[in-house]
Amino acid sequence: MYLYNFILQRATGITHAVHGSFAGTKLQEILLAKGKGLELVRPDPNTGKVHTLLQTEVFGVVRSLMSFRLTGGSKDYAVIGSDSGRIVILEYNPAKNQLEKVHQETFGKSGCRRIVPGQYLAIDPKGRAVMIGAVEKQKLVYILNRDSEARLTISSPLEAHKSNTLTYHMVGVDVGFENPMFACLEIDYEEADTDPTGEAATKTQQTLTFYELDLGLNHVVRKYSEPLEEHANFLISVPGGNDGPSGVLICSENYLTYKNLGDQHDIRCPIPRRRNDLDDPERGMIFICSATHRTKSMYFFLVQTEQGDIFKVTLETDDDVVSEIKLKYFDTVPPATAMCVLKTGFLFVACEFGNHYLYQIAHLGDDDDEPEFSSAMPLEEGDTFFFAPRQLKNLVMVDDIPSYAPILGCQVADLANEDTPQLYLACGRGPRSSIRVLRHGLEVSEMAVSELPGNPNAVWTVKKRIDDEFDAYIIVSFVNATLVLSIGDTVEEVTDSGFLGTTPTLCCSALGDDALVQVYPDGIRHIRADKRVNEWKAPGKKTIMKCAVNQRQVVIALSGGELVYFEMDPTGQLNEYTERKKMPSEVMCMALGSVPSGEQRSWFLAVGLADNTVRIISLDPTDCLSPRSMQALPSAAESLCIVEMGTVETSSEDDGVTITTGCIYLNIGLTNGVLLRTVLDPVSGDLADTRTRYLGSRPVKLFRIQMQGSEAVLAMSSRSWLSYYYQNRFHLTPLSYETLEYASGFSSEQCSEGIVAISTNTLRILALEKLGAVFNQITFPLEYTPKRFAIHQETGKLIISETDHNAYTEETKTVRKKQMADEMREAAGEDEQELANEMADAFINEVLPEDVFSSPKAGTGMWASQIRVMDPINGHTYSKVQLAQNEAVLSLALVRFAVDQKWYVVAGVAKDLQINPKISGGGFIDVYKVDSQTHQLEHMHRTEIDDAPGALCPFQGRLLAGIGKVLRIYDLGKKKLLRKCENKHIPNQIVNIQGMGQRVYVSDVQESVYCIKYKRAENQLIIFADDTHPRWITSASLLDYDTVATGDKFGNIAILRLPHSVSDDVDEDPTGNKALWDRGLLNGASQKAENICTFHLGEIVMSLQKATLIPGGSESLIYATMSGTVGALVPFTSREDYDFFQHLEMHMRNENPPLCGRDHLSYRSYYYPVKNVMDGDLCEQFTSLDPAKQKSIASDLGRTPSEVAKKLEDIRTRYAF
Repeated sequence: MYLYNFILQRATGITHAVHGSFAGTKLQEILLAKGKGLELVRPDPNTGKVHTLLQTEVFGVVRSLMSFRLTGGSKDYAVIGSDSGRIVILEYNPAKNQLEKVHQETFGKSGCRRIVPGQYLAIDPKGRAVMIGAVEKQKLVYILNRDSEARLTISSPLEAHKSNTLTYHMVGVDVGFENPMFACLEIDYEEADTDPTGEAATKTQQTLTFYELDLGLNHVVRKYSEPLEEHANFLISVPGGNDGPSGVLICSENYLTYKNLGDQHDIRCPIPRRRNDLDDPERGMIFICSATHRTKSMYFFLVQTEQGDIFKVTLETDDDVVSEIKLKYFDTVPPATAMCVLKTGFLFVACEFGNHYLYQIAHLGDDDDEPEFSSAMPLEEGDTFFFAPRQLKNLVMVDDIPSYAPILGCQVADLANEDTPQLYLACGRGPRSSIRVLRHGLEVSEMAVSELPGNPNAVWTVKKRIDDEFDAYIIVSFVNATLVLSIGDTVEEVTDSGFLGTTPTLCCSALGDDALVQVYPDGIRHIRADKRVNEWKAPGKKTIMKCAVNQRQVVIALSGGELVYFEMDPTGQLNEYTERKKMPSEVMCMALGSVPSGEQRSWFLAVGLADNTVRIISLDPTDCLSPRSMQALPSAAESLCIVEMGTVETSSEDDGVTITTGCIYLNIGLTNGVLLRTVLDPVSGDLADTRTRYLGSRPVKLFRIQMQGSEAVLAMSSRSWLSYYYQNRFHLTPLSYETLEYASGFSSEQCSEGIVAISTNTLRILALEKLGAVFNQITFPLEYTPKRFAIHQETGKLIISETDHNAYTEETKTVRKKQMADEMREAAGEDEQELANEMADAFINEVLPEDVFSSPKAGTGMWASQIRVMDPINGHTYSKVQLAQNEAVLSLALVRFAVDQKWYVVAGVAKDLQINPKISGGGFIDVYKVDSQTHQLEHMHRTEIDDAPGALCPFQGRLLAGIGKVLRIYDLGKKKLLRKCENKHIPNQIVNIQGMGQRVYVSDVQESVYCIKYKRAENQLIIFADDTHPRWITSASLLDYDTVATGDKFGNIAILRLPHSVSDDVDEDPTGNKALWDRGLLNGASQKAENICTFHLGEIVMSLQKATLIPGGSESLIYATMSGTVGALVPFTSREDYDFFQHLEMHMRNENPPLCGRDHLSYRSYYYPVKNVMDGDLCEQFTSLDPAKQKSIASDLGRTPSEVAKKLEDIRTRYAF
């Protein structure tokens, strides 16, 4: 088996975010690290929408990311610490829209090792040096400078190693233009390591150490070190030089401390806590991330606690000596991994789980009545400040960026009966959890919908003048009339436009600089700017059947297949070309391209004929209307569209003119629902390199529209599709919208790049904002983390088990609130009783949404669970069964018991489970019945068991349960489940069970898969084969009777197959003593499964499923990961394809090494050597290479670059999108 891996939805979880002016303009961008990929986004300062500029895979783990700017420079660079053992500096090239490697310096081994730097990065705020550090021992400093041509240079590394030292965080101290200095949080474990009693370990203190880079001596020294009172988790650099006092803020448990070298004494301030919090009062509070905002006149810090509360921190100084720290509650947003404050007043929040947000900072919170806490306020030791959280006041949310991370489960099914399956994802954590329904298609925003007096058959938009920014008229054609509407603040009917309203219109367009043209069945109407009208009437009894129009040319086809050509002369007059051309059969459709800038005309006309051909006809005045080329079609052409698509490059002059260096494509929509895209040679008119795609059951109509300033094609069949060029590749994506019949581009003040379309008797104005997106999604919120979910086959509803650790159930929460309210009342004196009652009532009735304000942390060993029945189409919850406190649902299965052939929901529940060390107080297996009418869950009975049930699976009309490390078969009884059979030979803990026929594939938490045969006659479960490697399985799926796919905790996918020689039949053993199984091999089963495919994804695989993604497509293995990636592994159907992609991958490894310096082959072989899987992510980077490189690789493969691109496109469209 040979597989090809490609991604459908890139990772959405953000691990690092830094902002800067990477393009070198005044605008700021944000560079996001998403595990093994980088994404550059730019928030639009006017609309607040976040636009993606580029996405790229780096084939390595991005462990740290920082931006810096050289002194006096106008452009920011990015520096990456990764698992490659190299420091890499990247620069964004806006002309090519690519990140380019400026420097790559090797300093250590590859891999995430504790003593190889890369885990931490610190930049000198003036951009003069960078420190890169390891978790233990090693730190290196590189000096950054410019050469004579103003290019960035990097020095040899300077060492600042100290053995037996662990580093927690590091930061560049702002010292102005003094010698660069770095502050590190460290711990020296040497004494603790040598002390056998363990006393030294408890006394070991964390230290704050300053390292100074002496630029004169080119040397790094440990300048100063001092022990800290509390254990700190991160540092914030304070502006220095002329802007502030310098030094660092130390964020530690319950305290924020300011430290600096010299005369400065420490300033400490406790971290405020929420008033009346349900959290455990003994639990410490820490800050988890921060953002610094600095202008020439002021600076402040926004720091966030682990509950999501943001505080604004300012420092009061006296002659550059800090006298107090002031904290003020700012707002509450979901807990983040990174925050960025932009110059335009936006706050970007990259959330730990769930969607990311962009907020506008509306107020700085200086003049509100929120209390301000200060380090100067007197407090008893151990006391702290209290505040009351509230809804957003200083921040306004302007955009949210969808994030599926973490995906905990995925099912591919067509529950909405749409022909194309949907992806149902269980995402998120705690109260920010959700079920997401993903559909393949672009999200469409409906700007306006209005009814029309009848059913129109066509619509166009026109501008009054060629240099107008926005369209002036919408023209709607009916069977016997034409309606003209003006575009302004409102859309109104116009009667004096010069258009003939008593006839249907075939086509209309702007002509020349300021004229309009209307083509109708009896003639052509040329409307000048001063409302003068010139008419050309169709000769005799002939009528105009088809037409094609652009800014300077009009071509019409009369009945009988005769072509008449008109061209505009310099005076603005429309002149008919003397000769007419008779076509060999009836004209079905025609198309003209746009007039290229600086040209008089479009040189070619495309004509689709009834004899199933498309002909290209020259419009060159020297041989006008002479045929140039022809292409035969599988069925008749319904419509044609000529567009120029391809790369847009900005010229180097200051005027910033964008020159499109694209190809001209002829798009052909056929009557059988197929779209063909062919390259049209701009010189000879030849057609070559045809791509085919099936769009739907109706004939395909094509319309040219504008997207992102360049041309795109809207194709309409039973679904509408958009073909456009975006971020160096072609996209053909359906619109997630009802069927449309006719469309045109639309541009107005409210919507600069929209679409006006008709559907039955309505006129719709639509906008497409999220170009490049593969899926659009609907979100249904949940209360707890969705650990398992299944589809109820009979009703098509989702059964979801939600479980959270460190959480209260609703019941316990109410009891705790009541207790605290009673305590408030009791604590108050007699004269304060009324006030205390009011406060207690307000506290009980207060409801803050937990998806923003976080749920209370109940403490370890506290669990909350529920089982929910949900409608997958509208998200309606039919039924919820809430379990008692400390009962955790770990597994779920839908089982059809042989006893009565009915479907039951079976849930495996653990009681009083502790995670580390793993201790379980037993558990239960609950059986529920689903009412097919009301969809309510009806509890049947509960069976007590002696360990936590990690996995459940239906098997031959019974239930297979993995209880701890015991595999059991249960059958349905009246009062409880009846134990029938068990196997105790699984070594650690069962996490997944798959059954087929007589075989069971059981996954152990760290010993891979066991193949078990159930012998019904003897009622025995016998292990007959296992794996040769240990694997920490997280998900598994059966591909066939002998083959199982597995995903593990380290990000590998492996496919295991039982060889033909493996026997699972005891009768074949001639001794009759089951000796074959008793013999054993390497402490395991006597027979071994073969590993036929291995591949390192780099993200924990949470779901594997064999499914078909497109109607009529082939099956593929769909996987979903913890980071939010959805991808597919698809099999090669021919040896030729496999050889081609193997060679392409080999060339790409050599010609396009990964950005962060990792070797691609060793990355994909992180834990096991990669085997029989081609990396589509790498192969697909072929289209973004330089044309010269593309040519050289393609010629080595014996093909042209377009043939290679076609191969890459074909393998995607055969299985997915």
